[in-house]
Amino acid sequence: MGKAPKEPIEVFPEFISDCKEIFGHDLVSIILYGSAAEGHYRPGKSDINFLVILSEEGIDALDRAFNKMARWRKRNIATPLFLTEHYIQSSLDVYPLEYLNFQLHYQMVFGKDVLKDLTLNPSLVRLQCERELKGKLLLLRRTFLETEGKARALKSAIRFSLTAFMAIFEGLLFLKGQEPIKDRKQRIQQVCKDFDLDYSVFATLLEIKEEKIKLRDEEILELFKRYLKQVRELAIKVDSMEV
Repeated sequence: MGKAPKEPIEVFPEFISDCKEIFGHDLVSIILYGSAAEGHYRPGKSDINFLVILSEEGIDALDRAFNKMARWRKRNIATPLFLTEHYIQSSLDVYPLEYLNFQLHYQMVFGKDVLKDLTLNPSLVRLQCERELKGKLLLLRRTFLETEGKARALKSAIRFSLTAFMAIFEGLLFLKGQEPIKDRKQRIQQVCKDFDLDYSVFATLLEIKEEKIKLRDEEILELFKRYLKQVRELAIKVDSMEV
């Protein structure tokens, strides 16, 4: 393995080979998730994220992978999430939003598809969406103060935080009975329509994240204040939402 790949698929054969070498018959499956699976991979900037499903015996032998970590990092492969089938089935009640996003946007790389038949409880998805929104709101407020209104820090906070909101938005679309939307802009548009939010705020945030727009310092400050208000309003609506 050498430099970062232009496309995630370039690393599949090598990663499969490594995992087979390390875990042998304890390897159940390898699944691509995240931006690479959603079609938003950016060479040199995006990580390549894998779920690696192991047997109960294999999960106790993660140290076998120590000598592969440096090679994987050079190819922009993030440290994989190592799971077992039992862990997945027993975690659907506490991490329904994460598994929903895995299920909506993934690509099988090797082995058994452990995601396709997962059943998620809408009430638990709603609860986690509410918890995530309220938690992110507190974090955004704290971050806002810590930036002291400096535009560069505010832009960094926007880029970092919006990724989490895109995952929450998938959960909200699921609760509204909408089909999953891979395009981020269209996903934002649909959520804003369903929850009566200011689309212009989130559309501008996305343009900042994707480095498609430049705003004056005072405009970024005002945008962030509007961002806080929209997240607060959304949290209130999700709190009172019936599913």
